[in-house]
This record gives sequence, structure tokens and C-alpha cells, in this order.
Amino acid sequence: MSVVVPEMSVFTAEVVGTALLILLGDGVVANVVLGKSKAQQGGWLLIVTGWGLGVAMAVYAVGTISGGHLNPAVTIGLAAIGKLEWGLVPTYILAQMLGAFVGATLVWLAFLQHWKETPDPAAKRAVFCTAPAIRHLPSNTLTEVIGTFVLVFGALAIPSANNLQPGFSTGMGPLLVGLLVLSIGASLGGPTGYAINPARDLGPRLAHALLPIAGKGPSDWGYAWVPVVGPILGGLLGALVYRWLW
Repeated sequence: MSVVVPEMSVFTAEVVGTALLILLGDGVVANVVLGKSKAQQGGWLLIVTGWGLGVAMAVYAVGTISGGHLNPAVTIGLAAIGKLEWGLVPTYILAQMLGAFVGATLVWLAFLQHWKETPDPAAKRAVFCTAPAIRHLPSNTLTEVIGTFVLVFGALAIPSANNLQPGFSTGMGPLLVGLLVLSIGASLGGPTGYAINPARDLGPRLAHALLPIAGKGPSDWGYAWVPVVGPILGGLLGALVYRWLW
């Protein structure tokens, strides 16, 4: 007797995918920065690898249902070049924000005993959201624009028709996007922590503000607009330049 599983909606898929992305992405940061973690001080390479693989796993999980945007900058960029109806944009973004909050909450629970073992409030906040290495908001915004430009441009170019010739497996697509994110983090992530995704930063930052995290400090709302505005501008530019070239 076969079991019929109802098809997942686009909204649910984006919630689940973004939650998985944040669980694995914020989780690797928690592993590296929280006290008494076995991966403490694992370094930047571990963080960018965890984020890249997290993106790949999340896109594999829901990509065939919603496209696996998991990022408002991607959603807005695709709508700007006609690859998504503008009427669907609010649904995608709401799902992404909800999924990001859920994923961040799961990270808090997974490391529940480690918050009190971490004396630095900034380290705890870093698990949830980004902060610049040198605080200069115009430069920080420009970094996020450039990083998200690379993300959206690359994510559009990878599955283009020219790449889908015999010998290129479409099943490699999500993995290649994950490797693209790893590359952005390794090459461009140092100045700001490379949010390159408004939901990735804003949803977890809200979780940081609301959850009863032992010894937490402020959520740095004065910086919060940078990883929202920068990625949206970069995503739009990446999509528009891709359309112009191809």
C-alpha cells in the first residue's frame, strides 16, 4: 500500500529551507565561538565551509518545490528580471524571515548549555547576526552589495543553458551554489561577515533580541539595515547584469 504525501507549498518549502540554512549556518558559528564547544576556535575556514554546505543542503531539500531562494535578495532579483511574479515576492520573503527565526531558535536550543559558558556578549550575538570588522557603514554596505552581486549573478549563471550541455549534471547545481557561497565567504567575507541575505541576518537578529540568552548584550540594531539594504541592492544588480549579458 503506497502512502500519498501531500505536496509541500512554496511557503512551507521556503520556511523549511531557510530554517535548515540558518540551523547549519548559525550552527557552525556557534560551534566556533561559544565556550566549551568541541569546535571552539575552529576558524574562518570552518565557518565558510559550514555555511556553503548549509546552503547546498537547504537548496537540495526544497529547490524542486520553491526554487530554493532562501534569501529575499535572490527573490527580488529574480522578480526584477521576470523569473518570478512580483505577486509571489511577499510570500517568499515572509516565509524566509519566519524560517530564519525558527532556524536561529533551534541553534539556541542546540547550544543551550554553552551560552552561560561564553562571557563575551559580542560572541553570542555573532552566532545570530553579522557585524563589521571595521565599522564604516558606507563601506560595509558596499561590501554587502558586491558579495550579493556575486551570489545572484553566479547563481543565475551556474544553471544557464550553456552549462547544461551533455557532461554537466543538473544535480550538481545546489552543490555548486553552496561552493559559490563558500567562495564568497573565503574571499569577500572578512569585512562584514558576509550576510549576503537579509533574512539570514534580520531573522536571527530578532531571535537574539527576543530569546532569553544568558548574558547577552544588545542586538546592534543600528547596523541591522546594512545587511538588508546591501544584499537587496547587490541582488538586483547581479540579476540585471546577468540579464544584460545573456
